[in-house]
Amino acid sequence: MEPTEADEELPADVALLWGRRETGRRGPRPTLTAEDITRAATEIADAEGLAAVSMARVAAQLGNSTMALYRHVRSKDELLALMTDAALEYPPALSADAGWREGLTRWALLVLENARRHPWYSQLPIGGPPIGPRNLAWFDAALRTLAGTGLSEPDKVGVVMGMLTYVQGEIRLRAELSAGHAANPEAFGRRYSTLLRRLVDPRRMPALAAVVEAGVFDTDELYDEAEADTEFLYGFALYLDGVERLVARKGAG
Repeated sequence: MEPTEADEELPADVALLWGRRETGRRGPRPTLTAEDITRAATEIADAEGLAAVSMARVAAQLGNSTMALYRHVRSKDELLALMTDAALEYPPALSADAGWREGLTRWALLVLENARRHPWYSQLPIGGPPIGPRNLAWFDAALRTLAGTGLSEPDKVGVVMGMLTYVQGEIRLRAELSAGHAANPEAFGRRYSTLLRRLVDPRRMPALAAVVEAGVFDTDELYDEAEADTEFLYGFALYLDGVERLVARKGAG
């Protein structure tokens, strides 16, 4: 898309995300694009982790000089912003007939599925509200599931932002637990319950002591990646129960 006069009013980083920033280079159209750079950075991160991504490394991946990259992407921060948006595929159409609960649940599971494809996604900084084209498309998709609830526009945004907090927390927690389990699986086994029985004083921590005594942690595997979605959905349903009360109180029911 060619930049327009209106695009000149966009902040430089936003114009980059939307493909509306001039490269500052006259003459023939350059063969290298921001999309090429983002794709190469994503390939490196998928194969070697986010720490391996640098402007120099991406340039080498593309067979270009580092200075050639800077004509399109001015900093590592801009590159990470591009990767943050590119990590999510555009959302599929969510059925309007499914109901808002099913729609939001499907939305959340799709975001988790996208994040699983790129383990480095959990390490990306969150520097502000969604602004890239793909992130805004996901924001719009979530808001549209609430169209028939009768909620006000501010309430819809509040529901989606609360859901984002829960989903992003799950993405980061799941990634860190998975890494911790890989490094020290014994910490997630019966040793944990054994330690708690020795450390938790019922007089000081009565609620936790009751949980320990009930044998909640008496398992060989506290973290099971195969059960992660099931455990996520349990907590997410509790969140949606709260939204349902909000809909009944302020919406159309």
